[in-house]
Amino acid sequence: MELERLLRTQGFGSRSECRALVHSGRVRVAGEDCDDPLADFDPEGFSFAVDGVPWTFRKNAYIALNKPANYECSHKPRFHPSVYALLPRPLVTRGVQAVGRLDEDTTGLLLMSDDGQFIHKCTSPKKIVAKVYEATTKHDIDDAQIAALLDGVVLNDEPSAIAAAACERISDRLLRLTVTEGKYHQVKRMVAAASNRVEALHRVSIGAYVLPATLKPGEWTWLTEEDLALAQVSSSAA
Repeated sequence: MELERLLRTQGFGSRSECRALVHSGRVRVAGEDCDDPLADFDPEGFSFAVDGVPWTFRKNAYIALNKPANYECSHKPRFHPSVYALLPRPLVTRGVQAVGRLDEDTTGLLLMSDDGQFIHKCTSPKKIVAKVYEATTKHDIDDAQIAALLDGVVLNDEPSAIAAAACERISDRLLRLTVTEGKYHQVKRMVAAASNRVEALHRVSIGAYVLPATLKPGEWTWLTEEDLALAQVSSSAA
């Protein structure tokens, strides 16, 4: 594949912009400057650098972001910065989207991709994947609240009670809650229905994929094939 086409597929702009990028000497291949936009390379495993930043060709982008508080999962945020502002421009240009959303004040694991089929599969109501959250509550958590969350609580506009797949009290005001649905403000509404209130919410894991402890708020990382498989583990298989 021609170098300018390779760069375009990776989000570095239009074909003409990628050609100009190469002509300006900003692209290096195998540690050497490459000023020929028509140079042919095998995309498989192709590595290059733009402005000194290393990249590897990926047919699709799959990443995990440790979302900080006060960021919106929208390309057109209303009150806070967008999570897409935390990503390098090429990822945004190639159309990376959040796999589901987190509220602006919710932190933690957010998967993102430009693979439409992957996003649809992960967000389909038919796909039952456990999502684990840690909720800091306003009041002490008692046994009755734990029991209510496990037995099921009634939420407004829902035809039947919604139960947590698992619920564990970590400390007096810290709750680890596992849900398999993706309903609007679900964890906050469930805790409220159990007579408490969520003050802070953090997503720890999706499927069997756990947010890396080394990933700081605002940082992102590429997902490996193993990571992708873990993130899609259904609750019945976990």
